[in-house]
Formats: sequence, structure tokens, C-alpha cells
Amino acid sequence: MTERGIIARHAGTVLAGQLATMAFGVTDTIVAGRYSQQALAALSVGAAVYITVFVALMGVLQALLPTWAELHGAGRPAAVGRSVRQALYLAMLAVVAGVFGLLFPNALLHGTDVPPALQDDVRQYLAVLALALPPALLFRMYSTLNQSLGKPQLVTWLQLGSLVLKVPLTIWFAFGGAGLPAMGAVGCAWATVVVNYVFLGIAAWLLRTDPLYRPYAIWRRLEAPHWPTIAQFARLGVPAGLAITVEVTSFTLMSLFIARQGTLSAAAHQIASNLTAVMYMVPLSLAIATSARVSFWLGAGDPKKARACIRTGFRMGLSMAALLAGLVLLAREGIAALYTADAQVASLAAGLLALVAAYHLGDAIQALCVFVLRSYRVAVAPLVAYCVLLWGVGVVGGYQLAYAGLGPWGAQNSPHAFWIASSTGLALLALILPLILWRAVRRYRPFPPPGHAQPAAGS
Repeated sequence: MTERGIIARHAGTVLAGQLATMAFGVTDTIVAGRYSQQALAALSVGAAVYITVFVALMGVLQALLPTWAELHGAGRPAAVGRSVRQALYLAMLAVVAGVFGLLFPNALLHGTDVPPALQDDVRQYLAVLALALPPALLFRMYSTLNQSLGKPQLVTWLQLGSLVLKVPLTIWFAFGGAGLPAMGAVGCAWATVVVNYVFLGIAAWLLRTDPLYRPYAIWRRLEAPHWPTIAQFARLGVPAGLAITVEVTSFTLMSLFIARQGTLSAAAHQIASNLTAVMYMVPLSLAIATSARVSFWLGAGDPKKARACIRTGFRMGLSMAALLAGLVLLAREGIAALYTADAQVASLAAGLLALVAAYHLGDAIQALCVFVLRSYRVAVAPLVAYCVLLWGVGVVGGYQLAYAGLGPWGAQNSPHAFWIASSTGLALLALILPLILWRAVRRYRPFPPPGHAQPAAGS
């Protein structure tokens, strides 16, 4: 199979799993909304807090992908197993930090002016999700391992199959029945806990029994922490996690600032942001697949083939981005009408969707660049660029344009201001990150991946 075919198959499999995971949030939103307005409000605030914590820590663990793909490409299966076991210590640290943040959210709730009547429900919701975080992060490690080995199919099947369990459990726990009391938003959280532990149990069983993992000898006695290796993991993973945090919070802040403009603007923005999130799954999946192949060939000692994979991944990513952006631009009025029957909301949303098309082009390029840069152990430069352009140009610039005016433009008092600023920030990222990637590729020199100095198990 050609590299194009390998990347396409890998990306398609990852995409199916990502969309299934997104369906978890859709399920919770629909169920909580039908339970009560209070439950939906608690879910909205609680989910925003949980997602911010989870994606930041997920980014730390997902940054392990190039390390394991490189070891796989180098033909060192035992080293993959040792590296996975050492990564468990990093996962433990991530779990402790995340659970602490979810159990003690008071500073965040007070700082964002969450209504006091809602805070108790949010705290209960987050306390339950604190139980769901450990299996969620460990399953993300399992997912990253499979992606690094070029075998994401098992994870995708688990993610798709989990919906069969998630949907009825969410309804049952939220509304009660068969001796179980109605729990509203907290019930949605308990359903997530159950599904996550089932996920983790199946993943552990597969690691122990499936022939795919036998060469890697993952299921062995856990060695003592090898701190130099864990530090190398952190040097790549922490900036990657912080970059994802900047990306997520820039979008969250945009939503909070637009909410000041009233329900019409907030509703139109919700349509635009929801479609943006769904569209992002395509370049994200291609970025994961491309990064895995690039790291594989770097590990195999063939940087020329790694560069060819970059070109292939970018051609595919840019083609899909142009196609999706064009479709949204042409069909924006019809898409907006599918989301809402309110003519005013649909009209405003259609205007925002024209900006979403431009936003998506920059989003696709930056996603591909950031993931491939991790294959070359570059994570700090993208983080700095994210802070300056997503927070600085996107959020601060959008706020200025919306409420104070910016240069020759007066205050817009419209969600368009934030989308224009954010699209500009992403366009600049799409210019800067490829230059950073080009420099990293040109300056690449083979280096031993993390874990190379560890003693073999039992020695």
C-alpha cells in the first residue's frame, strides 16, 4: 500500500473514533436539556471545566505518539514496552493534577462569575467526573500507543461500540428508574464513569491477550521510575498540553465574550463553533496519521521518506480543507437553516459560516504543522506562537474590535469581530508554523528516542 493509502486509512479510522467520542457530549447535552434547564446549565459549565482539564492532560500524553512510532520504526519492540511502562508514571502525575483541579474548582467558578445557585450542581458534576478522569487518560495512552503502531482500528471499534452503552446509561442515570433515583446532569457524569472504566478494562485485557501487543512485552512488572526518560517525555508533552490549553481556552473565552451580546449572537456563534469543531476532526485525524508515519520513518533511519510523508499528508490535508471550506461557503445558508428555524439566528449564523470557511483553512494547516513538529521534538515554538496569535490576536484583538474599536474600525458589537480576529490569528499561524517546520526538517539530525538508555527489564 502507498503512503497515501496508509495515511488515508489511518486518518479515516481515527476520524470515525473522534466523531464517536464527540457523540458522548451530544448525548449528554440532549439528555440534560430534556431533564431541566438547571441540569443543562450545570452540564454546560461543568463540561467546559472538565474538557479544559482533560484536553490539557490528554495533550501531554498524546505527545508520546512520535516517541513510540519512532521506536516502532527502529524495530525496537522491547523498547516500546519499556517506554509505555515509564509513561505510566507521567500518566499518574497527570491524573493527580487533574483530579485535584476537578475536586477543587471554587477559584475558577468564582472567577468566572458562575451563579451561586448553579455552583453546587457543578461541583457535584465535577466530583463525579474526577472518578472518570483516570480511566479516560489511561485509555488515551492506549489510543496513542495504537496510533503510533499504525493500528488504530481496535480503539475506533471500542469508541463506536461504547455509544451502545453510553446512550441508555445516560438516559437511565439522568431520569432514574428501576430503583435508581433521577440524578440529572450528575447522572450523565456517572454514565461517563461507567463507560470509561469499561473502556479501560477492555483495553487492559487486549494488552494482555491480543497477539498484536506480544512483541512489545508491555504487560511486565513495572520498573522503577527512570527520571531522565520521564523528563524527556515532559519536555515534549508539557508544551504540547499547554498549547492545546491555549487553543481550547481561546475558543472558550470567545464564547464567553460573545455571550455579552445577547442570545441572538450567542446562538449564532454556537452554530458556527459546533460546525468548526466537527470540521476540525478531519485535519486532526490526518495530522495524527501523518505524524505517526513521519516518526516511523525517522525511527527507521530514513528522513527522506519522512519528508515524503510530510508532503503527502499536507497535500491530503490542504485538499480536504479546501473542499470542506468551499462546501461551507457555498451551502452556508442551508447549513444554518438545518441548525435552527429562527430566521434571525439563521441569517446571522450564515454570515459567520463564511468566516468559518476561512478559519478552517488556517486551522487545518496549523494542526498538521503542530503534530509533525512533535515528530522532530519541537513543541515550545508552537506554544509561543499559539499564545501570541490565538490569545493575543484572536481573543484580545476580537475583544477590541467588538467592544472598543481597532484602528480605523469602530466597535462592531457583533460575533463577526471575534471570528475575523480569530481567523486572522490562524492565518498568521498558517504562515509561521510551516516556516518553523521547514527549519526543523532542514536542521534534523538523528537522535536516540527517549528510553534508549534504560536497562532492559530484569537486567
